[in-house]
Amino acid sequence: MFKKIETNQAPKAIGPYSQGVEVGNFLFLSGQIPVNPETNEVVEKDIVAQTNQVMKNISAILESEGLTLNNIVKTTIFLADMEQFATVNEEYAKHLGDHRPARSTIEVSRLPKDVLIEIEVIAARA
Repeated sequence: MFKKIETNQAPKAIGPYSQGVEVGNFLFLSGQIPVNPETNEVVEKDIVAQTNQVMKNISAILESEGLTLNNIVKTTIFLADMEQFATVNEEYAKHLGDHRPARSTIEVSRLPKDVLIEIEVIAARA
């Protein structure tokens, strides 16, 4: 009924939570920040680099469960600066191709480790 999702190909949880959980046909991924799982360090403070690392982390978690970005049904993007919205859209779209899941984007005052972006995901098995 409730399955914890964990992979070494994405950053480990840094608190009392899981990288994600599966309930029924749905996967709920915790917010991913731009930490390189090999170094456990935040990538450079550049919105393009950070967006790409977040999408790589999301892909790695989904792939560990036999899914792809095309299984995403909803994302929530948290930005430290809404002025970066257009740049994030451009990079995000490169990863998703023609796939267009539902999405919300919110500017927040601060994110963990002072990163510029965090993305959480809901995915579904077909």
